[in-house]
Amino acid sequence: MKNRFLPFALGATGLVTSIFLGFLAVGSGAAQGHPAARVSAKALGDAFSEVAEKVSPAVVSLAVEARVAAPQGHFFAPFGGAPGPGVQKGGGSGVIIRADGYILTNNHVVENAVRVEAHLFDGRRFAAEVVGTDPAADLAVLKIEAKGLKAAPFAKSDEARIGEWVVAIGSPFGLDYSVTTGVLSARGRGGPSEIGDYLQTDASINPGNSGGPLVNLDGQVLGINTFIIGRGSGIGFAIPSDLARGVAEQIIETGTVRRAWIGVSFQEVTPELASYFGVSEGQGALIGQVIPGSPAEQAGLRPGDVIVDVDGTTLTDHKDLQRQVLRKPVGAKLALRILRNKKSMDLQMKTAERPDEPGRPAPVPRGKAVEGQGALGLHLAPLDRRLRARLGYRGPGKIIVSGVESGSPADRAGLQRGDILISGDRHAIRTAADLEEVLADKKVVLHVHRGTVSHYLVLSAE
Repeated sequence: MKNRFLPFALGATGLVTSIFLGFLAVGSGAAQGHPAARVSAKALGDAFSEVAEKVSPAVVSLAVEARVAAPQGHFFAPFGGAPGPGVQKGGGSGVIIRADGYILTNNHVVENAVRVEAHLFDGRRFAAEVVGTDPAADLAVLKIEAKGLKAAPFAKSDEARIGEWVVAIGSPFGLDYSVTTGVLSARGRGGPSEIGDYLQTDASINPGNSGGPLVNLDGQVLGINTFIIGRGSGIGFAIPSDLARGVAEQIIETGTVRRAWIGVSFQEVTPELASYFGVSEGQGALIGQVIPGSPAEQAGLRPGDVIVDVDGTTLTDHKDLQRQVLRKPVGAKLALRILRNKKSMDLQMKTAERPDEPGRPAPVPRGKAVEGQGALGLHLAPLDRRLRARLGYRGPGKIIVSGVESGSPADRAGLQRGDILISGDRHAIRTAADLEEVLADKKVVLHVHRGTVSHYLVLSAE
């Protein structure tokens, strides 16, 4: 384990570590000539040891028996035997968040569990009850009946600094209470969960670490370790504590999670879209779709609006909108500042409870394109009543993309077979001729519907 860990922990931990390595690599004589560096290195090592001693009593190793095996290829399936039918044994990690026995872990660790046993640092073992789960965030709360428990406090993940030291504690490959170190590499990363907003770290994380804590040097939980990019990549991800704490509190109080929702799909403001919509590159969230009957529709939001501020907080990127909404309780009031046609407006709304996710639409039949946009590499077909019903689409679009030629302008723009064209430069597109007309200027901002959401992209005829 030590050999696997060292290249990751020491290879990307910043300038200070590079200085330490520079002294240590040339032998003890050079190190003796730099007592300050030697003292600093020892102090850092002592800090890691203190964190491990402080937090390990709050970390649990979970033995899980699940009725349904994890899907093939899920790297962080509960660590154990190969997937197969019937009851299977696996495992993971967790962290005690309250001294009365509440444990936080990943949903995928205990998914479909028929029996969960928590192994404590002091050697005690307890049957654990699954209090509630949140598959959307990949979190679950367990409860054990035990006394003398030590809980780990939460840090405020939003206040964590990129580059600060972090420590991961868990049971990788069933090796209980393994400690690895690294730095907080980034925040706001995407991932397998629809909620996203992960912390990135180079602290070594492996199967069995799932559900364990990522902590700062104060011994506070910054995140819940969840997944990595490929085996041996040295890049791991954790659910931020600000999100995890809110989910845990709801589950403990009610057994379920109610998530705030405003009813929009949104996207990043790219450089080309920024100039068109009159905002700075990357600023705000561009609204691609407003769900009928949603808080957003009731407040007057429209596709093409750019939300630039929520409750007085400027959105530095589109992901900030999701973060702001997810932190609000259901029924909370929101004050929005938007740009519409490059003019500023203020809107008020209340969040609602997020409804169940709609099902995926049926695939688009290939059929024969009505007209071919040869130079664009784009083929269009009419969106008739039968196809609308098959796709479950009720919007204003009249034509659908039935084919995109590889390497063509349409392909480079990001258009895909099955996209429904709604408008171009705010003009409705009902036929291929309408598209040709708006392309007279060689470049057009298209509003398209894909799957269950709508978004904007830029198509250039050149």
